[in-house]
Parts: sequence; structure tokens; C-alpha cells
Amino acid sequence: HADDILGFKLSELMFNGPSDTLEDTINAQPAILAMSIASLRALKEAAPGLTPAAAAGHSLGEFSALVAADVISFEVALHLVRERGRLMKEAGSTSPGGMAAILGLDDDQIATVCEKASVDGILVAANRNCPGQVVISGEVTALETAMALAKEAGAKRVARLGVSIASHSPLMESANAAFNALLDATSCADPSIPVIGNVDANPITTAEAIRSELRLQMERPVNWTGSIERMITLGISAFVEIGPGNVLAALIRRIDRSAVISSPATLGPGLPENAAT
Repeated sequence: HADDILGFKLSELMFNGPSDTLEDTINAQPAILAMSIASLRALKEAAPGLTPAAAAGHSLGEFSALVAADVISFEVALHLVRERGRLMKEAGSTSPGGMAAILGLDDDQIATVCEKASVDGILVAANRNCPGQVVISGEVTALETAMALAKEAGAKRVARLGVSIASHSPLMESANAAFNALLDATSCADPSIPVIGNVDANPITTAEAIRSELRLQMERPVNWTGSIERMITLGISAFVEIGPGNVLAALIRRIDRSAVISSPATLGPGLPENAAT
């Protein structure tokens, strides 16, 4: 279906590569969305009686959550993320930067590291993935300074990510502005289930609020820890990860050890009620 929508063999690239072309963000973003929605449809077949209590997605995954919540169609989402990937790639060329994962420091320590490193350029805490795991993002000189400071502060691990794009930072400002122009021309419906946003980790229940979230999403940090904690306060105790791999499952376990986590591949009878996709 994605092949027909985009006018080229995305599926061929997904199945056979080459991997460097597939991993280019302009291709990776629609590929991840396509795989995620295929997983969602498989889940609906495997558990037709499942009614999710909420939906959430990490960064790009928020678009899969919007499809799951009937805010936008797969076709619309695919066009949006393809353009999102193109704009982010373009921003990486005009405003190059980088990202790094820091493990073993708390939020206050990360904030101090970023503040000190910001004398060398733009730098922010981009992703609060789980307690003790934060991704920082910004200009390369400031990023390298922050990595050294994090090691001095006692970080268990500091790893530069293999990207030249400073996602979820002010370096995405031009891409975000161009994406917002596309968003203005896109029709959105009220969510059929609450979507827990990346930006402020609150439930989103109207099309207008969805637009407000997406206008900020590319440039603002992802508060994944806050999103999961918010769902837990809403009484959600079971999560189904939709998409490639189990990265989010691992993060959720670190946020709440008692959470029940499944995937379409492992889903069987007896899935607990109050599940979030």
C-alpha cells in the first residue's frame, strides 16, 4: 500500500536494502511508519476485541499513534512523515548537529551538563527516555563538550549517535516551520482514544490540540518518561508495542517494573484490560 501511495518500491527497500539507503531518514521514517501500521493491523486481527485505553508514540512513533487513534489516515501519515524526513535531512545539511545518549545521570545533572556546554553552542536534553537515560542534541562542539562533562559527572555510559541531525532541538526550527505549513493543509479528526503527547505528556483529545502538539513536536524535547508515567496515573497497566523491535518495551520496564508489555508477535489470549498502544 505504501508503495502505491509514494510511487516507489518502499517495500523492496525495506526487505532487501541497501541498508544505508533504507536508514536515510527520508526513507527510514516512512518505512518505520509502514511497519508499525502493518503491526497494528496484525494486532487487530489477533485481538479483535482489544479496545486501547490510549495511544502514544516516541517522536516519529507519534504519527503511528495518530493513525491508531483515527486522527489521520495511513495515507496522510505516510505523506507527512516522508516530508518530515526530507525536511529533517535538509536541516541536517544547513544546520548540522548531532545527538548523544547519556546513561546514569539524573535530570538535574543532565540540565547542569547542558547549561555548561551551551557556552559552546546550542544544546538541549532532547529525549527523556527513562530514568537514567537521556539523549542530548545540538551543535557538534557543544555536544562534544557535554559528552566530556557527562563522563566527568560520573555517567555510566556516553555514546554519540550515528546521526548528523540534531532532532528535537532548536536546530530543527527551519524544518519545523516548513512542516507546519504542510500541517496547516492537513485535515485532522478528534482522536477516538486519548493520545498522550510527546511535548507535555498530557492526554490530547481534540483535533485542535493535536495540531498544537505537532507544531512543536519536531523542535521540542520528547518526554517519554512523563508520557508513560501519565498513562500509569490514568490507570493503564498494560502496553502493546507496535513497530520494529522492542526498544520502547525496555524503556517502559525501566519506568514501571510492574507494567505488562506485549507485542503483536507475542500477543495471546488474556491480554489485560486498560492497554495502551
